[in-house]
Amino acid sequence: MKFLLLIFVLQVTASGAVSPSRHTSVEENDKVVALEKENPGTKMKINENFMENEIQEMQKFLGLKVTGKLDTSTLNMMHMPRCGVPDGHHFRTMQGRPVWKKHLITYRINNYTPDMKRVDVDYAIQKAFQVWSDVTPLKFKKINTGEADIMIRFALGDHGDFYPFNDKDGILAHAFGPGSGIGGDTHFNEAKMWTANFKGFNLFLVAVHEFGHSLGLQHSNDPKSIMFPTYRYVNPNIFHLSADDKRGIQSLYGGPEKHQPSSNPNSTESAACEPNMSFDAVTTVGDKIFFFKDRLFWWKLPKSPKRGTGLISSLWPTLPSGIQAAYEIGARKQVFLFKDDKYWLISNLRLQQSYPKSIHSLGFPDYVKKIDAAVFNPLLHKTYFFVDHQYWRYDERRQLMDTGYPKLITTYFPRIGPTIDAVFYYNKHYYFYKGSNVLEYDVRSHRVSRMLKNDVKFEC
Repeated sequence: MKFLLLIFVLQVTASGAVSPSRHTSVEENDKVVALEKENPGTKMKINENFMENEIQEMQKFLGLKVTGKLDTSTLNMMHMPRCGVPDGHHFRTMQGRPVWKKHLITYRINNYTPDMKRVDVDYAIQKAFQVWSDVTPLKFKKINTGEADIMIRFALGDHGDFYPFNDKDGILAHAFGPGSGIGGDTHFNEAKMWTANFKGFNLFLVAVHEFGHSLGLQHSNDPKSIMFPTYRYVNPNIFHLSADDKRGIQSLYGGPEKHQPSSNPNSTESAACEPNMSFDAVTTVGDKIFFFKDRLFWWKLPKSPKRGTGLISSLWPTLPSGIQAAYEIGARKQVFLFKDDKYWLISNLRLQQSYPKSIHSLGFPDYVKKIDAAVFNPLLHKTYFFVDHQYWRYDERRQLMDTGYPKLITTYFPRIGPTIDAVFYYNKHYYFYKGSNVLEYDVRSHRVSRMLKNDVKFEC
């Protein structure tokens, strides 16, 4: 209860109930109102030492100068937008260390904020969960009906959990620790403006914080931690968990399971050299060739032994794993990445914030749910999209699909198909990937010029 008292103090000061410009004692007024909120209708004698100790505890936790008084810096910190979960002070994890007893955790989004498109909300929530699944053995699955482990909702005022939102205070959201019933549930304050960028409050960043609580983490006193109680905008495309965040969550659940891909270069590069290795997507990126598989990527320089590897999230933290198709328009320094019915644009190696977009905006019919492979031909300024045994052709200059498509892969690309895994363009050739085989295809003579093994590309 004593930690909740600090939250009451914060809510009162943030709402403007006490003005720092008054001639009467600021801290005296704050203490009285806070205590009355905790014990409505009860006249209490204020214990000055108790309150001073509590304020000192809060100042220590937030990294402020310890004065025991609600001075300007303390009040400024209180006015910052923040999470509504009380600070634990002495705990990185919640008292009692509650955890989920299973590794597959379901979640459901009960309703959507009108501030954002539904697809953007879904993506922000999914990526927020992935931040935690990347460093633990936990997996998260979205369900659309029934009771999920973590129920997510946008709410106003009194919404039935005894922790009402006040649209005048700085509370952005709150979440409950692991457990049955309301345990794990996360509520976002609908009175705030939610966005997918730097305006208002970024839903992804706040969701990462709140889901930390849903998994059992308390607030951190490290300002670099996503679990620090106050909101701070960070570009989601460069966001990563702090060391404190990782230590905290892994103290509860451990690290990723051993069978999951590692970011160790030796282990991942050797995986690319396995005889039966197949890739999800391949594309040029500048002067390099990138190979995607699950959560990993490899790169190499053509006709050079130089190569590297890592996690996709290490380059573009908000990209999903399992990229299914990719292509580059080199003259524009643009790379397009596809997964399921969405695609992303990377320009000058930076993920663009207005993405993902629907593949149907490119002109695909509704029955197309994903792209198997894609490649841009700079000689024709056309992009070829491969879906099952067919392909479409897209005019990059007109930004329209060419008429007369789809067509059969086997008919118009002799000896290629009927389906392919990946393809990229280099030096007037396509390189088609099917399982562990690579077919070099001359775009001028329209024929296969060589058959290779994918390990040749890595010079294993």
